[in-house]
Amino acid sequence: MLMLDKALKGSRRYWMWLLCLLCVIVAGLCFYLRQLNQGLGITGLSRDVSWGLYIAQFTFFVGVAASAVMVVLPYYLHREKQFARVTILGEFLAIVSVIMCILFIFVDLGQPSRVLNIILYPSPRSLMFWDMVSLSGYLLLNAIVAFVTLRAEREETPAPRWIKPLAILSIPWAISIHTVTAFLYSGLAGRSFWLTAILAPRFLASAFSSGPALLILLCLALRKLTAYDVGKDAIRKLAVIMTYAMTINVFFVLVEVFTVFYAAIPEHTVHFEYLYLLGGGHNLAPWMWVSAIFAIAALVILFTPAWRRTQLPIACILVFTSLWLEKGLGLIVGGFVPSPLGAIAHYAPSLPEWTIVAGIWSVGAFLITVFYKIVLSVREEVES
Repeated sequence: MLMLDKALKGSRRYWMWLLCLLCVIVAGLCFYLRQLNQGLGITGLSRDVSWGLYIAQFTFFVGVAASAVMVVLPYYLHREKQFARVTILGEFLAIVSVIMCILFIFVDLGQPSRVLNIILYPSPRSLMFWDMVSLSGYLLLNAIVAFVTLRAEREETPAPRWIKPLAILSIPWAISIHTVTAFLYSGLAGRSFWLTAILAPRFLASAFSSGPALLILLCLALRKLTAYDVGKDAIRKLAVIMTYAMTINVFFVLVEVFTVFYAAIPEHTVHFEYLYLLGGGHNLAPWMWVSAIFAIAALVILFTPAWRRTQLPIACILVFTSLWLEKGLGLIVGGFVPSPLGAIAHYAPSLPEWTIVAGIWSVGAFLITVFYKIVLSVREEVES
């Protein structure tokens, strides 16, 4: 069913890459076992900043998972055939991203067994409960659609008719996973930085930017390293989607900045000042300005047709890095600093945190390598 035998055949370069990833995974696992034994005290988290790098990665990769809708929607609803070769890659990227999200939640918990409380004592009034439902449901939908479609392709038979309704169902489900995640933050009345109705639209706009950026980079890497080519039309349309989504994301951020500083409510302005005001020991400010500069540079490239054709990989890297800094770290830490009482508690991830995060990133890279290897092997088998 899973066609894992396809992943057991590869070149020396393929196995060396997997071995390097396994080494990083083992290093992350060792630090996680140390964290499990000694507690979250070995991280940079504190009483004032209780969510840090782990939850930041969770938030970011929920968006990457949701972005699979950008290839599923045109292929299954609008029958855009140029997305045929890239849709399966987007679905597997969504599967891996959700698995990474789950791992980031596990490592953030002091006792991972506590996650069972959501299952054993479900509470429909809890957003955590609905976040678990949306993520697990989305993972199941994409897994069924991806593997059943790939198996049908391997057997050179049409995919079952019931696959299309499931694929279409995954479209609103993708929007729901990031909307519920945004509600987890915007529903916290004591955190004024997140207390905005535009947070969910911001999350979706950033998701539809970072996800296509990563997918384009993966497609370009496959074209360079293998004979698999998703086609220029698919990449060009993904680039257009990324361009408009990134534009909307930047617009939403500017709307937030205008509203906060024009109203001049101290409880709201202090967070933006901490994130963007250089000097005064604001350790995240330089990175947030890097994020802003990268976003502007990416839009300049993307809105210049000649540059978009020749410098697309650079634009994708700029978009992905910009959003990782802005949404994957600044958004989470900026909600805690300053605290509701005005205290400044600086947060800096510790070495164990970075290593555990690198381990989970390596798990994602390992899985995406194996899944894409299966896809490429099946396509080669069919075409030959």
